[in-house]
Amino acid sequence: MKVHTTNYINTFIEAADDCRAASGEIPPTKKGAETIANMEYDMVKKHPYQYTSDEVLFQVFALQNDLTKEEMPVARKEFFSKGQACFRASPLTKRYGWGVHCNEESKMAIYGIETAEYQKFLQDKNIAKVKAMRSKR
Repeated sequence: MKVHTTNYINTFIEAADDCRAASGEIPPTKKGAETIANMEYDMVKKHPYQYTSDEVLFQVFALQNDLTKEEMPVARKEFFSKGQACFRASPLTKRYGWGVHCNEESKMAIYGIETAEYQKFLQDKNIAKVKAMRSKR
């Protein structure tokens, strides 16, 4: 079985061109419940350079589906047996004004578009840059 990955190495994912946010925004909850954006934000913002994209996306999937610890290994294999949307499609990069830096170990941290760090990544010629996907065509 082929295993797919969403991890980037030494790459900066820029906020989408049509992102409405002027700065990195904390995603709101909906009816008191966490959204995908909330879960991604919490994991990456509170633990910079601790998780890879694959780890974050699978953990969000596991939380959404109430997977038990015993179900995780099989579910993870199945989850990555088909391609998954990467952080270029995340609401954090498309809607909420965050850029995602993936280091040489594929570990991620997020930076608001208003920050000096965000600008520094844009200027750094030693890392690849990709744009987040646009919300509208």
